[in-house]
Amino acid sequence: MRSPFRPDFPPDAAVLDDHKPLIRSLDRRGLIRGGVSLGALAMLTGCDVKRPEAVESALLAISRFNDGVQALLFDPNKLAPTYPASMILQPPKFNAYYDVMDVKPVNGATWRLEVSGLVADKRAWTLSDLQALPQTSMVIKHICVEGWSYIGGWTGVPLRLFLERVGADLRAKYVAFKTADNYPSSIDMASALHPQTLLALKYGGDTLADPFGYPMRLRTAVKLGYKNPKWVTAIEVTNKYPGGYWESLGFPWFAGI
Repeated sequence: MRSPFRPDFPPDAAVLDDHKPLIRSLDRRGLIRGGVSLGALAMLTGCDVKRPEAVESALLAISRFNDGVQALLFDPNKLAPTYPASMILQPPKFNAYYDVMDVKPVNGATWRLEVSGLVADKRAWTLSDLQALPQTSMVIKHICVEGWSYIGGWTGVPLRLFLERVGADLRAKYVAFKTADNYPSSIDMASALHPQTLLALKYGGDTLADPFGYPMRLRTAVKLGYKNPKWVTAIEVTNKYPGGYWESLGFPWFAGI
């Protein structure tokens, strides 16, 4: 008996080519296994696989569903594993969407951290201002969506402390970041308030080196690597979805570990 779900004509597999980054990201997050077939996509979503925009819409819907499930399962009080200082990789592994030779160093003396959105105090912060705040250290694992990882030691200002200091609305949905290398990113407020989320100023006890985010980067133990922007220049607290660099290319937004 012929299945009523089988299409009359086999779809052209090439319609998925434009969506490979999103498919790979869903596969890495465990939402799909072994790739996705056009037939399975059509059965699961009811989309017209002959139209690329329908495929895009279906895949993004799956990704948003995945984000929602992760957000519901996230425990803001659960700590990620920590490691002894002897396991810190020196130097840390460089990762970006461009080669390390293309890094443009930031001048820490003139650098300013802009603050905007749902905060009471919107004054800009200097590096010395941040260094004067209470610091904490953690040795955690950096996990990349590509499958590799390393253990790093980070010191900096807990993001929660900073948000409280500037009078941020902690009921807001998002904390967004802009960077010197045009790599916007954002995280949910619950992850921003997690005790293992830092505005990192040091690595392995030393000031961050230029390729790794000097003078300040985000480092959180509860997100995949691409949610940890370097060379941060601005922080915004908002209820408007801010997206991010990789998210605009189809990668999941929540990206929890």
